[in-house]
Amino acid sequence: MTSEGAGVREAGAEAGPGPERSFNADGRLFRLAAEAERIRLAHLFDPYLAVHASHVEPLPHQITAVYGEMLPRQPLRFLLADDPGAGKTIMAGLLIRELMLRGDLERCLVVAPGSLVEQWQDELESKFGLAFDLLTRERVEAAGAGGNPFAGSSRLIARLDVLSRSEDLRRRLEAAKEWDLVVCDEAHRMAASYFGSEVRYTKRYRLGQLLGARCRHFLLMTATPHNGKEEDFQLFMALLDPDRFAGRFRGGAPPGDVAPRGDGAPRGVGAPQGGAGDLLRRLTKEELLRFDGRPLFPERRAHTVHYGLSGGEAALYAAVSDYVREEMDRAERFAARDEKRRRNVGFALQILQRRLASSPAAIHESLRRRRERLEARLAHLLAGGGEDA
Repeated sequence: MTSEGAGVREAGAEAGPGPERSFNADGRLFRLAAEAERIRLAHLFDPYLAVHASHVEPLPHQITAVYGEMLPRQPLRFLLADDPGAGKTIMAGLLIRELMLRGDLERCLVVAPGSLVEQWQDELESKFGLAFDLLTRERVEAAGAGGNPFAGSSRLIARLDVLSRSEDLRRRLEAAKEWDLVVCDEAHRMAASYFGSEVRYTKRYRLGQLLGARCRHFLLMTATPHNGKEEDFQLFMALLDPDRFAGRFRGGAPPGDVAPRGDGAPRGVGAPQGGAGDLLRRLTKEELLRFDGRPLFPERRAHTVHYGLSGGEAALYAAVSDYVREEMDRAERFAARDEKRRRNVGFALQILQRRLASSPAAIHESLRRRRERLEARLAHLLAGGGEDA
């Protein structure tokens, strides 16, 4: 054998034998690891993975919102402002599910009005298989003074007013680990407004600012994003981008579109100066379609129906109208000394007019209850009770 061959043999001897492959490990563990890797990469082969992994049949506008508008934005700062009935909860669920499947979401917080938190919990569980905990009083008490109720769960649903009214909870929220995604339902409640040249920040608005600073993805949802005042709308949009919408709205600036349509036509709802089409989307009910092109909601056609009143109905209408008019005049006189009482009386009288338009039985019941309350109040005053009893 040549010296070259010996050199090769010596090099192989120095490397030593390779590791032995017994192939006697548990095959179920290998299959589990392979399945986990398949799921992790599934979105590369199925771009609508969350749709197929959920118990929903999304409509075209829901798919375009999630996969066309929100997912491409990294990080996400977005206002979903479609009309009522568009299924914004489904869109949020699809977004959460898709981000989780792509490994981009671990901690998620949903903030909603108190009457909707259970609905959110049920729908996320039943439609998307997502288990969310509720931030309850018991949960806060169990955390104790030194604990943090936001640290024990990676998926949490909290009541809007509970968070906004409690300084202690806001401090704990600020101290907790950042969230990957925060979803705020009925976000128009987190509003601020101008009073003269001064901005009045509400506790809900301050909460919105805190939430936006403590998350990577921030999604606001509301069907009423605009109250008709451009300066207030700009303050609202500042929750998404405080630098872009800093300062007061300049009245001379041309309003932008809430979201551009495919044909570029305006939607008729103003947006902050400079436009905001890249931060929000708004579709009206007339624009919501099924896959076959049919409207999702039937066309609304309003007609004024004229009808005559009988003698008794006309007398009742005139009597109630006179009563409301006289009491409204009295309520106006309360304005100088008690603004709150004036508003309460005015609201009650407006309700009477609505009840009058409903039916004779409805206005009869309302007037009966009002008479009983006034008689009870009179009896209390005659007995020496206080004015505010």
